[in-house]
Amino acid sequence: MITSDHDRESVRQLITETILASNFRRATFAGAKRSNIVTDWVRVVVRPVELRNERYLQFSYFDASKDITRNFKQGEIRIPLEELLAIAFSGIHLETTEEEIDIRNSKKGKVLIGRRAMAHLLETPQGQSLGEAHNRAKDLPLPEGRADRLLEVMGILSADGRVRPTMRAKYTQINEFLKHLIHVIDVAELRSLGREVEILDCGCGSSYLTLAVHHYLNDILIIPARITGVDVNEEVIRKSTERAEKLSMSGLAFACDRIRAIETHPDIVLALHACDTATDDAIAQAILKNAKLLLSVPCCHQNLNKLIKANGEAGILHPILRHGILLQRTADIVTDAFRALVLRIMGYRTEIVEFVGTEHTARNLMIRAVRGSSSCASEDAREYLEMKRFWNVTPYIEKLLGQRFTGLLI
Repeated sequence: MITSDHDRESVRQLITETILASNFRRATFAGAKRSNIVTDWVRVVVRPVELRNERYLQFSYFDASKDITRNFKQGEIRIPLEELLAIAFSGIHLETTEEEIDIRNSKKGKVLIGRRAMAHLLETPQGQSLGEAHNRAKDLPLPEGRADRLLEVMGILSADGRVRPTMRAKYTQINEFLKHLIHVIDVAELRSLGREVEILDCGCGSSYLTLAVHHYLNDILIIPARITGVDVNEEVIRKSTERAEKLSMSGLAFACDRIRAIETHPDIVLALHACDTATDDAIAQAILKNAKLLLSVPCCHQNLNKLIKANGEAGILHPILRHGILLQRTADIVTDAFRALVLRIMGYRTEIVEFVGTEHTARNLMIRAVRGSSSCASEDAREYLEMKRFWNVTPYIEKLLGQRFTGLLI
């Protein structure tokens, strides 16, 4: 990246010319305000759109609780652009098809500009063709080799857009989760709601996924979304809130509470490595609140691990269950099989898929469920009852759902 100090008038001209250029893709204005102008806007995004076969520039204004979108023809943007530049946001990021431009306004009045070629134009590693590098970057929702302030603030990317070695596994997990999300977002008909998509992230922890999903939907796919992250750990919730404030992200909230205590009606429920029965709490929230989509990557499975015994019909599995590690893995499989059956019985098209390679995390199975007609609820109910009888257990998820679920087993 080449960084240099510039006077304000030349910077205004650079921003204007970039936004008006035919190769312009996106501009984001955010951060502290370096002017005396009073405004509620914390972030403004400008991008080209085509309406009725005509090119417009769309200005999306975000405050702490809502956003307003306005479309302007090319010849109409002088006034809104001048008003935007007058606010003097401290951080401006411009993208064209050829390059990215980062502009930083310091408290002392200095303006620093950094420029870099887009990822697909950068030099490729020895032995790798340019096309291969481009395709690999294009396949990732949040590609490496380009500036992304969110990933930089989270400590995943360095300032030059490279993944920090210690964060490679987390970076891969985030991208793979986003791939699964976009794979089913249209199946769940979430683009056509006519309002913001409501999302609940259960057991959000340090909120890497929460922030990434908010960023990807709102800033990249331009799908308006509001997200609530919930966790019982007060410290991680405090840090998550501070990080969101630092990034000036609207439509994002965090709550220190139990999953079952959250009063919300989500369209999407997420749970990445929610421990033990917290995954069941997340699934129950999705079912009871009629969420359209559930993406859950379970973590430890302690509940059934304590209940499964080599007794009755399951006695034939004594050679397996006598070994602690094999009992644990059997409990993992049985728990997730029960969960998938419960979702199917409750009317969700459900599958269990590999979330990411085991080299990135040992907990790599995802339960992916979209609300819709179950293929054969009566057959699923029969299988569920047979599994209960074989293992002589009552899954925790059944206790959470109560009569609403057990009434379907008759």
